[in-house]
Amino acid sequence: MNKLFSLHNGFMNGASKVDFLAPLFFRIYLAPVMIQAGWNKLSGWEGTVSWFGNADWGLGLPMPEVMAALAVGAELVGGIMLLIGLATRVVAIPLMVTMLVATFAVHWENGWLAVSDSSSWLANDRVMEAAERKDAIKSILKQHGNYSWLTGRGSVTILNNGVEFAVTYFIMLLSLMFTGGGRYASADYWLCKLFCKEQK
Repeated sequence: MNKLFSLHNGFMNGASKVDFLAPLFFRIYLAPVMIQAGWNKLSGWEGTVSWFGNADWGLGLPMPEVMAALAVGAELVGGIMLLIGLATRVVAIPLMVTMLVATFAVHWENGWLAVSDSSSWLANDRVMEAAERKDAIKSILKQHGNYSWLTGRGSVTILNNGVEFAVTYFIMLLSLMFTGGGRYASADYWLCKLFCKEQK
C-alpha cells in the first residue's frame, strides 16, 4: 500500500509541473468561441439589437442597445483577453454572466442536448419528436438530391439548441476564475512576475 501511495505522490508531483496546461487549453478552446460569438453580434448589429429587445421572438431585454454592447464587449474583447491570458479571472466573470443569460433566456426550454440525438438518455420530447423530422428530411434528400454529396461532410442532423454548450463553457470559465490564466503561458503570470511583490 505504501508503494502505491508513493507511486501516486510521485505522479502527482510530476503532474504539478505541467498544471499550467489545463488553464491554457481552456483559454485556447474558449477564446475563438467567444470571439466568434462577439463578432457575429457586432457584424449583424441591427439584428442583434432587435433580437435582444423584441419580446415576441427575441430575448425581450430592457435597453437592448446597451445589453447588446455589453455582450459584444464581453465576448469579443473578453475572448481576446482570454487568448493572451490577460486579467483572466476578471474577464471570466462577465463571460460567465453571458453564459448564464444564454442558458436561461435562450436554451433552457430546449433541454440539455445541443444536437438532437434520440438515442441519448438525455433526450426529451422535443428531441424524440425531431427524430421523425430528421427521417423525413433524409427521405426528401435521397429522393430529390445527391444524398451522398450532401452528406459527404457529415450526416444530416437537427439542432436542438439545448443548454449543453453554454453550461460547459460556464463551467470552464468558472474554473478559470479560480485558477487564473496559469503559469508561463499567460500575460497575467508575466505581469505578476514583473510587478507583484510576492510570486508563488
